[in-house]
Order: sequence, then structure tokens, then C-alpha cells
Amino acid sequence: MVEVQFAKTQTIQQLGQQLRVDSIRATTQAGSGHPTSSMSAADLMAVLMVKYLKYDFDKPENPNNDRLIFSKGHAAPLLYAMYKAAGAISDEELLTLRKFGSRLEGHPVPQILPWVDVATGSLGQGLPMGLGMALNGKYLDKLKYRVWVLLGDSEMAEGSVWEALMSASYYKLDNITAILDMNRLGQRGETELGWDSRTYAERARAFGWNVIEIDGHDYDQIDQALGQSQSCTGQPTFIVAKTEKGHGFPEIANKDGWHGKPLSPEQAVQAIEILGGIQNSVIKVQKPEAVTTKLPSTTRTEKFVVPKYDKPIATREAYGDALKALGSCMENVVALDAEVGNSTYSEKFGKTYMDRFFEMFIAEQLMIGAAVGLSTRNKVPFASTFAAFLSRAFDFIRMAAVSRARICLAGSHAGVSIGQDGPSQMALEDLSMMRSVFESVVFYPSDGTSTAHLLDLMSEYNGISYMRTTREKTPILYKVDDKFEIGGSKVLKSSKDDKATLIAAGITLHESLKAYEELQKEGINVRVIDLYSVKPVDAKTIKAAGNETGTLIVVEDHWPEGGLGDAVLEVFAAQGTWKSDGSANGASGSPRVIKVAVRSMPGSGTPEELMDAAGISAKHIIAAVKSLKV
Repeated sequence: MVEVQFAKTQTIQQLGQQLRVDSIRATTQAGSGHPTSSMSAADLMAVLMVKYLKYDFDKPENPNNDRLIFSKGHAAPLLYAMYKAAGAISDEELLTLRKFGSRLEGHPVPQILPWVDVATGSLGQGLPMGLGMALNGKYLDKLKYRVWVLLGDSEMAEGSVWEALMSASYYKLDNITAILDMNRLGQRGETELGWDSRTYAERARAFGWNVIEIDGHDYDQIDQALGQSQSCTGQPTFIVAKTEKGHGFPEIANKDGWHGKPLSPEQAVQAIEILGGIQNSVIKVQKPEAVTTKLPSTTRTEKFVVPKYDKPIATREAYGDALKALGSCMENVVALDAEVGNSTYSEKFGKTYMDRFFEMFIAEQLMIGAAVGLSTRNKVPFASTFAAFLSRAFDFIRMAAVSRARICLAGSHAGVSIGQDGPSQMALEDLSMMRSVFESVVFYPSDGTSTAHLLDLMSEYNGISYMRTTREKTPILYKVDDKFEIGGSKVLKSSKDDKATLIAAGITLHESLKAYEELQKEGINVRVIDLYSVKPVDAKTIKAAGNETGTLIVVEDHWPEGGLGDAVLEVFAAQGTWKSDGSANGASGSPRVIKVAVRSMPGSGTPEELMDAAGISAKHIIAAVKSLKV
């Protein structure tokens, strides 16, 4: 390759054409992809690369590198073409786009590509994640890096974009620039606003942003806008760039029906010729300044101290205590909440570590996106809200797993046991939802002490972890020096004469213990297991209980689908093996598993009334045991 230091408009234009050509070549070779969506933003990215982006491609771990996010992740061919232009990948690798085993997947994915921070492709997520990175740069690490986010005009219909616009203005994030590639055409025709630049601008301005409207193919206008965004203080900058989808090749430019469609080999030859032919120039991207400030430690500065309790406490409040305690020994722990910090008790951390607490207000998608962004900057974010409301952010959680993000989530007010607020506030799906996330860890503590131990484990887990907390106060079951582990459980009651096993967690564990006491009075022995680790489960203990007692009664404040009961059933389903003819060998001698769960839509009432109506209270557990005629 020929190394070039682009400086003049003419040579920047050559880079723009190179990026278009390479986007076409890669997608035509792949037989799929989004060349037209890449071609519209090529000029914007050419100017950014040459004059404004500060990034050391040899040291992507440099904390002062600018962050570049393609929120319109389907324009990945353009991003990969930029990597080639920066000398980070070869032309040969560029042409492996979308091939099995290639690092260049259909949408950008981190880890396999060291220059990618977050996975994108599910629209509306890039700006929230960029906001987390900007919060880190401005308020935590206090570094000079800038966050650049390329947005597509179709994703401006996503509410999460506007959540981020609102929050970035609130936090005065003058270190973030959003560039809207307004190319008019979406997947199946014109976008909601088309080329109505004025409306985009007025909306962004109303949200408190510094707004600049430009022609996205005019290099001077692009240059001036990017420069102004860097000099603006106290406000984030939103650049509305009018562009043309498929720009540069008249046969497809500004024409519907070309979204996600590669050019044929014959069309590609023609387009490449019109665009100036294949180029292999490499540019010198500016490197960032050296980091001179001390960054927060990423290792523990002291031992985590488990809070001590001598009376019942709600696990949601114990979560706040434990988070506050964790903050004292981990400088890189940060907390986010969705305006319910006085209910999740994250405010205990916030009042002590104000500089590490970020209020996301009632914007759960934004909260998860910002947490992912913070995690890319070596922070350990704990994000909390009512468990029911995490469901609206599930796509962000799912994509966080694609990003291999390290985030810790807490959902309070779970189940019918929250009482009078009614079903709109009752998470009865959260365990199912969080268990389905790739390599997630799901905890459901039953007392204050176990809450603290499990939160400590979450802080060390390199993936997505979730803790379900309870509104009601519950008795203390454990000592501060008891041991807990991912994939563990606690056998609280057992004997050699046990006729069945009660498996529960959270509020229903305490109902199970009440049932145990009543059954003991009648001479009926049952085993009681605290399944605090819902994913992964303690298969060894569950299998032993099944073999020794014959019946497992799983009690949960959750719908029967996907919760504790299914987690237990999967222990035995995993014993089956598949034959070559497609039939299965089932697990022989498996125990009977009975799911005692919420099966009817709850209403309002006291926690006791609702748990009894749902059939998960102690008296119903006793009835389930007696129905076995033990």
C-alpha cells in the first residue's frame, strides 16, 4: 500500500471514493450487505478520518483514543473500509466480509475486532452507548477523547435515540458528536421525514443540542461542522448531514429498492470505474495525546465488607447497602438508576459517591446502553430499576451480550409479593427473560446477607449478571462468613427421611420454611433448598435431592414459564442424549417435578393476600406436599 497524508480537499475526496469502492467490492464479493448505506456516509467519514479522529490503531486499548460508533451498524462495510484505509486490516481481509470465520461480520462486533467497542445493528443503541463513554470521559476519567456516533435517519424513529439526546444535554456532554446520515431512504422506501433537515434540527435543538445542518457531500461544510463540534462547550453537537443513498454511482443513487442489496459483479465493475478505480492508499490517522492523569483503579483497593444485620431487611435495601460497601473497595464501580433509587436503594451509593452515580430518569433503554458504554471504559456498572421495567430494555440487554459487555443489573419489586401496586408493577417474567441471555448469571437472594455476597460475585463476573430483589422485609438466614458461589445453592433443612424437596428462592423460600415447620409438627419431613443461583443452577445438589426424595416441589413468585421450575427441569433434561435418527434417550429414574407458581393474573391486595391467591403461600406448599400422600 501507498502511505498518504491527506490534507487537501481533492485528496480527501479521493479517500471518500476509496471508501465507496471498497464498500462495493466487499459486499459484491460477499453476495450480501449494505453498500448504498455505506456510500452515503463515506464523505463524512473521510473528513473525520483525515482531520479530526484521534486514534492509535496499534494501541486500541489507549484510554485517550476517540471512540467511533456506527449506530447504523449495517454500514459495517464502510467501517471496515476505514480500517483498511488506516492500515489496520489488509485488502485481502476486507474481501472476507460476511464469510464464515471472518472477523468482518455483517455488523460490527467487539473483541474479535479490537477497534470496535460495542456491537451494533439493532438500531437506536449507538447513541445511548456513546453517552456512557462520554460520561466516563467527562466525569470519571476526565480525559480529552471525543465520542463520534454515526446515526442513520431510519433509527431516529427509535425512542432510545431521544432518551440519549435528552440525557446528553442534561449532562452537558460537549465531548460527544452525533452525525445524522440523512440519506432519505430506509429499508422499504422513504423515511418518516425524508430530507426534512429542518425538522430534525428543530427537534434536536429543542433537546438542548448544538445543531448544524450541512450538505453531507460538501467537504468544506463537513470540515467546518466537525471543527465547530469540537469547539462547542457546554452542549453536545448534532450534525444533520443531507446525503444520498448510493452516492457516486448514478444507477443506484437515491433509488429505492437498494437497501441491503449488493451490486452484481457487472454493476460493481461499472461503479468502480466511475468512482475512480480501486485504490489502496493508507492514511496517517492522528494519535491522541498521552494520558497524564491518574485513572481510577481497576483492581480492589481493600476487602469487601459484608454488612451485618440483626433484624429483617428487604433484599432491595440490602442491595443498596452492599453496593455502597462495594464502592469503598472498587474505584471503578459506578451506579445508574431509572429514577427509582429510593426504591431500589441505589441512592445509598449515590449519596456517598455522587461523582460515580448517574441518574437516567425513566429511560431504561438509555440506562442499559449507557451501562454498556461505561463498561467499555473499564468501569463496572450496576444499573437498577423495577424488574418489570427492565423488560422494555431487553433488546439492549440482548445486544450487551453480543458486545460481551460486563454489566450488573438489579430488578426490584418482583412478583405478586410487592402487594397493592398491582400487576403493572409486578415482574413475573424477569427470571425467564434474564435466563435466556447468553452466558448470563441470575441471582435471587433471600436475605440481606446473601444479597451482599451475591452482589460481590456479580462485581467480579465478566459478563451480564442479574439480581432479583424483593420489596418485603425478610428474616436473616445466613452469617456474614457463609460462602456463596455462582452456580451454588444452600440446603437449609434435610434429613435421611425426607419425603420431598422444596426448592425456592427469595420470598417463597421463607414461605417454604414456614411450610417446613408446619409439616414437621405433623411428622412429615421435607428438604428445603435455597436456589439463590438460578442460572447456572446447582445441578449436583438438585440431582441428589431428586434421587433421595423422589419429588421436587419448586415454589416461585413468577409465571411457571422460564423461572425456577424450568431451571430445575433443565437439570434432568440435560441428561438426555440424541440418537443419529433424531430420537432421544430420556433421563431414566428422573424425579417428579412439581411447579408451584403464579398462574392467574393478580390484582391489588396485601402481599399475604396476593401470595395466597396465587397459590404460592405456605398453606399451598403444605397442600402440595400432602397431595403426594407421603
